[in-house]
Amino acid sequence: MAFLIAGLSPLQAQAIIASEPLTIGTSYSVSTHEAERRIHVVLPPDYEKSDQTYPILIMLDAGLNQDFFLTLGMERWNQLWQRSAPVIFVGVETVDRQRELLPPTGAKAEQERYPTAGESAAFRQWLAASILPLLREKYRDDGRAFLAGESAAGHFVAETWAIAPELFDGYAALSPSLQWNGQALSHSLAAMKRQDRPPLFISLADEGGDTEEGVLRLVENAGPNLCFADRRTDLAHANTLHGLLPEALQYLLPTEADWLEEYGLTLKCSEAPSDQVVHH
Repeated sequence: MAFLIAGLSPLQAQAIIASEPLTIGTSYSVSTHEAERRIHVVLPPDYEKSDQTYPILIMLDAGLNQDFFLTLGMERWNQLWQRSAPVIFVGVETVDRQRELLPPTGAKAEQERYPTAGESAAFRQWLAASILPLLREKYRDDGRAFLAGESAAGHFVAETWAIAPELFDGYAALSPSLQWNGQALSHSLAAMKRQDRPPLFISLADEGGDTEEGVLRLVENAGPNLCFADRRTDLAHANTLHGLLPEALQYLLPTEADWLEEYGLTLKCSEAPSDQVVHH
């Protein structure tokens, strides 16, 4: 070992000169639904260099042990390519996901499996009345806010878009769990009077069954301002977030970059196949 060390070049043997903490944002401790959780805020790279204002992106299920690093990395990768406009990135941690993200269910099997589920309305009120005002007080936003989530969080996003569309300026529901409560959300939307809502990016992977029926029904009745990412043949539920968040942000926060198509960074929005849409 001594001979090996002696043979190292000066560059290889160079000692660390200094170190410093790696700081990427600010973390706030907040509480709702009888549980403390954190929201993590990361500002655009040029935030401190100008007076520019930015939209807010709220990413659900984005605690440090959840999807924070993955989703922040994809958002920053988009910025490198100017695939989507820069945002004030906000990762909201969830603690009891089904309680916080899903509405009540009348399905006995769901009640037994998720006995705490059903308080999405209260969580939505908390976001609207507490978190958005906090962010707008502390940060230089441009008045716009966007909401994104996957699976149960995707259901929360779609539900918010359907019943309280005014809360956000755009929505991304990735593989939303629209099988919940007998596909109640898509049935409710089908019964509503058509209205203009903010843009919605919604995706479907290989879930099949009730989830597929619910998504197709919602897409059929969604009206304009919709990008439906039909990826049943190439994505699974488990990799939808990895595969489609960059595309969702491109749809909701477009830029004027004219090289995206050249590098394959394109949107793939589909129409619901009319022979597979469930109307009942």
